[in-house]
Amino acid sequence: MTYDAIVIGGGPAGATTATVLAQHGRRVLLLERESFPRFHIGESLMPYTWFSFERLGVLDWLKRSGSPRKHSVQFVSTSGNVSQPFYFFETIKHDCASTWQILRSDFDTMMLENAAAKGAEVRQGVAVRDVLMEGDRVIGVQADGADGKLEKHLASVVVDATGRDTLLAGRLGCKRRDPDLTKIAIFTYFTGALRDPGLDEGATTVAYIPEKGWFWYIPLVNDMVSVGVVADHDYLYRGTRDPEMIFQREAKGCRWIRDHLAQGTRLNSMRVTGEFSYRATTAAGDGFCLVGDAFSFLDPVFSSGVFLALKSGELAADAIHVGLDGGDITASTFDGYTREVCRTLDSFRQIVMAFYDRTFSFGAFLGAHPDLQPLLVDALVGNVSDGLQPLLDALGAFMKRTDRRPADAMSP
Repeated sequence: MTYDAIVIGGGPAGATTATVLAQHGRRVLLLERESFPRFHIGESLMPYTWFSFERLGVLDWLKRSGSPRKHSVQFVSTSGNVSQPFYFFETIKHDCASTWQILRSDFDTMMLENAAAKGAEVRQGVAVRDVLMEGDRVIGVQADGADGKLEKHLASVVVDATGRDTLLAGRLGCKRRDPDLTKIAIFTYFTGALRDPGLDEGATTVAYIPEKGWFWYIPLVNDMVSVGVVADHDYLYRGTRDPEMIFQREAKGCRWIRDHLAQGTRLNSMRVTGEFSYRATTAAGDGFCLVGDAFSFLDPVFSSGVFLALKSGELAADAIHVGLDGGDITASTFDGYTREVCRTLDSFRQIVMAFYDRTFSFGAFLGAHPDLQPLLVDALVGNVSDGLQPLLDALGAFMKRTDRRPADAMSP
């Protein structure tokens, strides 16, 4: 059988792409190597994921899931001072002003099941071994079959949603590490750890450590908390490469994290993700495109991963639908998709790079440009439109100034 589209990978990007294509009435095969539920990191949602969830028809599940509601983000300086929470409802007058902290094993399973319910053919436990090509055009995939033999599946387009496995970017040799973002993360889970009261119970907390590193603290369902430390490779690995020792050392030096974890019980061993920022040099070609982490992963600091997965999946599916109507899927089919995804990534990256600059403070920047606070909030909640350009222009100019006030104790 020849499909309209084959999607490789069933995470949020792949499930979104398959769902939207199925909603368009297209014949879609989604192949997922693992059997869900499975573990994945990336639990904090941006408010503007709401609109993707509405389109996909999964808002009711999120509302019923028991996932903590996320109303804000707060920052803790290296001296232990806690910022006033940035409440989304102060600038957003819409239901999306409240979002969720999700357990990815449950969330990803729901998203995959939703793709099947909307009409996509979903096969789990099926590994794609290679893509099939005619010249420079991708025409299908070679995947594990039920009898242990490889099977060929043909399609008008193949969508790579393999996440950090980056199947097509690796095959094409176009994956590039970001030389300016050489961060690693060491993380784990606790139960019974302290939660802030009231509206702040489900808040994401970013707690700074020296050298522009930071902890995340994300409340989850079942009294669990996801907590991890992110910093440069050389900073975290100074003196030891033992993840347990590194985590304990940094937690001991961060009063807010130490106090919040004191009454908790750790649930599992430390996990490590290393030097995770990259982007492929191409997002699409004749008969294929890359979505979500298969194209790029930026940085976890502003929780943009799931947002970018959903948005790129929607954009790719819509471009494919138009291309199929036109009778052909070529690299030019994805010109708009590539332009929009790269513009969004570049916008986020500029803000991320400012965050990690040792002499930069968002407080100082907003002191110089108080009128731009709404645009900064727009960027941090996922409202990334062309209207952000004044913010990005001012941010670029501010970073070049020699008279700006140095960051005070890593203040936000």
